[in-house]
Amino acid sequence: MPIDAARALAAEPRQGEIAWDHKDIQLYHLGLGAGRPATDPDELRYTLESKLHVLPSFATVAGAGMAMMGGLAAPGIEVNLAHVLHGGQSIELHRPIPVKGSATSSAKVAALYDKGKAAVIVLRTEVADADGPLWTSDAQIFVRGEGGFGGERGPSVSSELPERAPDRIEERHIREEQALLYRLSGDWNPLHADPEFAKLAGFDRPILHGLCSYGMTLKAVVDTALGGDVSRVRAYRTRFAGIVFPGETLRIRMWEEPGQVRVAVSAVERDDAPVLADTVVEHA
Repeated sequence: MPIDAARALAAEPRQGEIAWDHKDIQLYHLGLGAGRPATDPDELRYTLESKLHVLPSFATVAGAGMAMMGGLAAPGIEVNLAHVLHGGQSIELHRPIPVKGSATSSAKVAALYDKGKAAVIVLRTEVADADGPLWTSDAQIFVRGEGGFGGERGPSVSSELPERAPDRIEERHIREEQALLYRLSGDWNPLHADPEFAKLAGFDRPILHGLCSYGMTLKAVVDTALGGDVSRVRAYRTRFAGIVFPGETLRIRMWEEPGQVRVAVSAVERDDAPVLADTVVEHA
């Protein structure tokens, strides 16, 4: 059934209550590879409750994915989940995320773009607690075979990287079991754990979650270019350009500019195959 853009965009936001505490934060950080070396003071900020700060990309798992599934169930959208790909992700921070909190999450279809043979659905989630707005996140969902409904093509997010050499290059190894640990933060897609399911999807073996690469990249930027200060992050956006497998290594190239760090991420073992593109961390 074709997407009914007008109906989807007019639908009321889906609201729900979410809550988290230090255990959710620690589990998320461990799923990103935090805690190596385990006694490193810089890593204890991610793993020890008495020193804990919150990496802003935690916003993508708070509430265990309610926004994405709620958005794809919106009126006017009937899609085959086998044709769904996570095309991009952005987060805008209104203030630092507390270690323990409860909030209201409001999710809606913010935009629908017609790419001809595919559709792009922008699912927006706004989260606020008793003290006001916390964050706004947009998930760009690419749906194969659902274009042609007559909508706008939408903006191009592609941008050229600086022609100079990167200011920093960091490498982050992905542990063999890392996807299994990251799943515990709420993304239970068997593509990231079940070899047989992965083969049905066209992969030799399970792949790492795109949002895990997203979080690992932000951690690398915070730990190096931002001096370990998560509160400096104002916004973070990326386009998922390719896959990476557990056991491989992310190469994270950074270009530092006034108020932002531009980033490109690739898989070292596969000749620097792109993983994240058009990636920017805006900061104070």
